[in-house]
Amino acid sequence: MPQPITAECLTGVSHGFFTRHGGVSQGLYASLNCGLGSNDDAAAVRENRARVAARLGARALITAHQIHSASAVVVQDALAEADRPRADAIVTATPGIAVGVLAADCAPVLFADARAKVIGAAHAGWRGAIGGVLEATVSAMEGLGALRTHTRAVVGPCIGPSAYEVGFDFKQQFLEQDPASLGFFVEPELGGRPHFDLAGYVVNRLSRAGLSQIGTIGACTFAGRRDFFSFRRSQACREADYGRQISAIVLT
Repeated sequence: MPQPITAECLTGVSHGFFTRHGGVSQGLYASLNCGLGSNDDAAAVRENRARVAARLGARALITAHQIHSASAVVVQDALAEADRPRADAIVTATPGIAVGVLAADCAPVLFADARAKVIGAAHAGWRGAIGGVLEATVSAMEGLGALRTHTRAVVGPCIGPSAYEVGFDFKQQFLEQDPASLGFFVEPELGGRPHFDLAGYVVNRLSRAGLSQIGTIGACTFAGRRDFFSFRRSQACREADYGRQISAIVLT
């Protein structure tokens, strides 16, 4: 059975930031690849997802067809695989329905208002984070009765700043959209390129959104080859494809 990373501040829910351990996939995807969009054996991916649902005590597990957007959707019941919404965040108030996001360097974020019994999961790459996916998730939760002053969020494993080299054009465009992001760019050494602190930026956006408590797991997916899948690492190693880890939460 998979053994996910959990956060103490997410009380009253079952949740987990799952690593790549505890599944049945082989090769590049070993072993808990939960990415339906990968080229892994589909039966293995479905078994892995079933193990995640069982570990959380959920009767169903829902993830979206992620598109690096700021779109958050509300679900009330289980969905067929073919009916996955095109979005980057999912919110629910239905007990037993686990909502999750897939990542392989982007930041997964789990949300919970334990008093209102509303939960959410968001996939925050740089596009989604600057585009407002985190704020859209909070707004969708408020539509189900949550209060942001009671909502807690935790940022899961994602690429760390030491591995997240970006271009000067990226930095300039980012600053034009959000001048408050300057502090999350690490100045390069002479002749080097800037690096971006994605987790730090996501925490900052959540803080600006007015959440009651924000945590972070702090693990780097690029550096953690043994425990995490990483898109950037797969590119650096010229691998044909890569797995995706899942982060999910359920009201029990």
